[in-house]
Amino acid sequence: MDGSPCYPEFPEIEKLFPQIHPPLDRDAALAEANRCLYCFDAPCAAACPTHIDVPRFIKRIAQRNLRGSALAILDANILGASCARVCPVDVLCEGACVFHRYHQPPIQIGRLQRHAMDDFLSGFRMHGVSIPKRSAAERGEKIGCIGAGPASLACAAELRLRGFPVTVLEKRDFPGGLNTSGVAEYKLRSSDSLREIEMIRSLGVEFRFGQDVASEDALGDLEEEFRILFLGTGLGTMHKLNIPGENLSGVVNALDFIETYKTKGKVDVGHAVVVVGAGNTAIDAARAAVRLGAEQVRVVYRRGEQQMSAFLFEYADAKREGVRFDWWILPLAVRPSATAGTVQGLECVRVELSPAGGLEKIPASEFIIPCDMVIPAIGQWSLLDFLETSRGIRLEGGLVRVDRGTGRTSNPRYFAGGDCVNGGREVVDAVADGKRAAMAIARALEESHVE
Repeated sequence: MDGSPCYPEFPEIEKLFPQIHPPLDRDAALAEANRCLYCFDAPCAAACPTHIDVPRFIKRIAQRNLRGSALAILDANILGASCARVCPVDVLCEGACVFHRYHQPPIQIGRLQRHAMDDFLSGFRMHGVSIPKRSAAERGEKIGCIGAGPASLACAAELRLRGFPVTVLEKRDFPGGLNTSGVAEYKLRSSDSLREIEMIRSLGVEFRFGQDVASEDALGDLEEEFRILFLGTGLGTMHKLNIPGENLSGVVNALDFIETYKTKGKVDVGHAVVVVGAGNTAIDAARAAVRLGAEQVRVVYRRGEQQMSAFLFEYADAKREGVRFDWWILPLAVRPSATAGTVQGLECVRVELSPAGGLEKIPASEFIIPCDMVIPAIGQWSLLDFLETSRGIRLEGGLVRVDRGTGRTSNPRYFAGGDCVNGGREVVDAVADGKRAAMAIARALEESHVE
């Protein structure tokens, strides 16, 4: 893609990571689509951050019009294929399905969406099936999207469909952000992410790789080239544990761990793995460790089950797969083994809430969890401070502050969306942010509101 190296594929990883929601075949999809009531008020569509017209796309599947179904999805969500795989449908569209009122299983909206999108992408690859543009006119104002994750991709695609020339600038040598490198393989394969991006590129979106813009000079150059810049940079590096021993080779943060097995193949995780944290990324890492051969996988968290940020269905799935969860535990140090640089165990202490609401250590409660690998998954740092000082872009808590209706920052030439704004939500939220910003950018340029 514009000279970038092909993303590697590893058949052995696909065998170790079978998809948790396999595709529906034609007959199963028809049967499921015909279960739908095509509700006029569509609570499922209201529950989707991108507001896909769910009854419309499902009815087209029932009518055997898969291309029409896919176009109905793409009209709202250009990353409909990825979202069909990674969205927490249990708490979004399927969670809102009216069948819950009648104690019946909800319509399998995610799998139906995947069915239509997979057919469309196969047709795109073989026959050049394309997405109709919203405007036949070509505009002259160039827009740059910084970062190649879901928010930037959605912004770029929407602007290109409206006739604007758009360039996506990515510091790495491949596009997709966490969709390509940071989502567990059993949810979304890198190849599926990349073929979706190939479709976006076919709209005329330009991609430039190896573009690090975190400097005054680099931003100045971009401002000379582009009328508007969209920030879709995601979040930065993951938080460190800040304990002794965390630099040992057996300590790998969750995103690096996931990217490693997706880009380099099978990872030797040893016999026992400890994951620190209790968010969705922590659970993805824990479930991956099970699939990669760890016989014991434990998740430790400094607070309780009620405070974890992971979705309950992800938590339940992990427990069914044998992951053990330990609450109110604080890591103190990573113990090295006799072999240089490797891990012997994680030294911990039990904690409880103090009267002031903080955490305090329970005396004489220290213990060691024997393990071969420690995987921290305790959130990410924002790397955007330079934007506030050099471009007057207001930050709050390390995140870009925007007008939520438009994505506009405090600098009128910059818009933003995705994790760098919301702190790390779902892919579908990033897509919604990117499209909303694109619409606002187009409106501002068309009305000449941008200086």
